[in-house]
Amino acid sequence: MISPPRHRDTKGTYPAVRSAGLGFVLLLAALASPPAASITVEQGYFRVENRGGVWWLIDPEGSPALSIGVDTVRYEGDRIHGTGDAPYLEAVRKKYADRDAWEQATLARLRGWGFNTIGAWSDRELWPKGVPYTVILDIADKAGADWLHGRPVDVFDPRFEKAAQEIAGAQCAPRAHDRHCVGYFSDNELRWGPDWRGKETMLDLYLKLPEAAPGRREAINFLRHRYSDDIRRLDEAWQVKASDFAGIETPSESAGHQEDADQFLGTVADRYFQVCARAIRNADPAHLYLGARFAGKVPDTVLRGARAADVISVNIYSFDPRPLVEHVFQVTGKPVLITEFAFRAEDSGLPNTKGAGPKVSDQRARAKAYADYVTWLESLPEAVGYHWFEWSDEPKEGRFDGENSNYGFVNIADDVYEDFARAVTAANKAAVGAHRKSSGQ
Repeated sequence: MISPPRHRDTKGTYPAVRSAGLGFVLLLAALASPPAASITVEQGYFRVENRGGVWWLIDPEGSPALSIGVDTVRYEGDRIHGTGDAPYLEAVRKKYADRDAWEQATLARLRGWGFNTIGAWSDRELWPKGVPYTVILDIADKAGADWLHGRPVDVFDPRFEKAAQEIAGAQCAPRAHDRHCVGYFSDNELRWGPDWRGKETMLDLYLKLPEAAPGRREAINFLRHRYSDDIRRLDEAWQVKASDFAGIETPSESAGHQEDADQFLGTVADRYFQVCARAIRNADPAHLYLGARFAGKVPDTVLRGARAADVISVNIYSFDPRPLVEHVFQVTGKPVLITEFAFRAEDSGLPNTKGAGPKVSDQRARAKAYADYVTWLESLPEAVGYHWFEWSDEPKEGRFDGENSNYGFVNIADDVYEDFARAVTAANKAAVGAHRKSSGQ
């Protein structure tokens, strides 16, 4: 699957490691901080747990760890927009004997750099390789949403719930006994209201759905109930002149409209997360529901709905993730996983004119930004890991959406950014130690 585009252009010595029986290096805290005797460890699959005031991802053998991953680990890389050319693929075909050789070399690099998770949009061929991995289901996208243009899915349409059940049945049920599967993301960076894709609230968007759409009827009935079926009260609150509830067309900037929009958004979020959680858990009760990968800050009404997930996943493209992670945890009470972050270096030879993440001067500055981000993040007891975006650089000509940035651990020729990789290795191996101390005890 092709990963969706990012949208913003601003925005100690580790004592030991072990394989945890998974054939891939997991950074563990158990060796230095054994679990409390009162905790009953359920063997078999990944889960999350609070131990001594610190949240951890618990591996299938019962040991605490962090999910330290990379997104979009793909043999093909990106294709150049408008041409279909795949420069990374061309390079690795020349460099390696076959795809299997590339996979072995890539997994060895990831192990050596302290990574233990295959992130979203990576090749499915990597999943059976004994590596902990995550799966992105794209439930809303496959049920009718348009991610790029911000068109929401109608969560009140019975077809949405049916689609969620079918997708979970096809994608989750076959993995119900796979010890290497960490869990599932239901979607990525859905629109929850005004953002880079438009100014309309979710209520505005639902009122614009086709006349027979269940979501439109739900929005109208919501307003009828809010205003006791009196359109004059709505007109006064919204400062509009609608003749009836079915004829509201003009978005309002009034406080009354915003309050109604916030309330309706909570209803939509509750429905979305309940349907997704139920579908995933019915198909595979053994694995984690990792949330919907929020695009940075979302309204608190959405966060409250996301409590249906086991983990709150957030993409945070900033130098310091702590303020937002702390807020997310304060609202949800659930552990937080960073599912995208990145820094782009101006010495990479790439334009870096389109894509998310702060820009820095060179690879050493990029390395420092990575190390600071990880250290600050894992100083928080609620932070159970982080996934970097992404494995290889984008083409300088731009991928399918025009992005042309230095996101990779390797460039288009599959050569490693050595200064960056060395600092990343040190930061990853120190992450568990920083997290272990996060309780302040």
